[in-house]
Amino acid sequence: MNIKVFIYDDNLSRRDSLKALLELSPELEFAGEAINCSAAVQDMETCFPDVVLMDINMPVVDGIEGLKTIKQNFPHIKVLMQTVFDDSDKIFECIKNGASGYILKKDPPQRILQAIQEVYEGGAVMNPSIALKVLEYFKPQEQKSPLSEREQQVLQLLAQGLSYKMVADKLFLSFHTVNSHAKRIYEKLHVSSLGEAIAYYYKNLHQ
Repeated sequence: MNIKVFIYDDNLSRRDSLKALLELSPELEFAGEAINCSAAVQDMETCFPDVVLMDINMPVVDGIEGLKTIKQNFPHIKVLMQTVFDDSDKIFECIKNGASGYILKKDPPQRILQAIQEVYEGGAVMNPSIALKVLEYFKPQEQKSPLSEREQQVLQLLAQGLSYKMVADKLFLSFHTVNSHAKRIYEKLHVSSLGEAIAYYYKNLHQ
């Protein structure tokens, strides 16, 4: 059975080239087209596509609004976003609203056909440069320690079980200075015991 594909794009030559691409592919079938998403519900009810190729930037009603409308009313229809931008905010907006994938218009024809097939089969498709942005976005932010470098050294040695006196000897500091560092560590970390400070070290600073 052929995969029926509906195209949203306000660029006529782009729509024509996508149609030609679909017609050359025996397992795909062109279901319909529109220049924006102002009649998205009607388009879906008339054409019953399996997959929608959705341009993001279109006049009147854009692809993000169209995506929301289609997913709310026809959750089974797969929507594959396509754009010239690999714009992070728009990517996440689309992913949050149920897009099945995201390709760039400059992706080669073979990749576009493959993407349609993949989302139809339930996969999630992402152009590599977009996948990288998504990973960057979800990567935990580097935690900046509130402690100075010297305070971190002191805490590291205390975490290794050294006493204040041993830390003082090792860092060529006076006992009084180590004691002052320890107090500042407690204040900065909002802890009241050495055990809590060491727990913070192992959780946040220990590589």
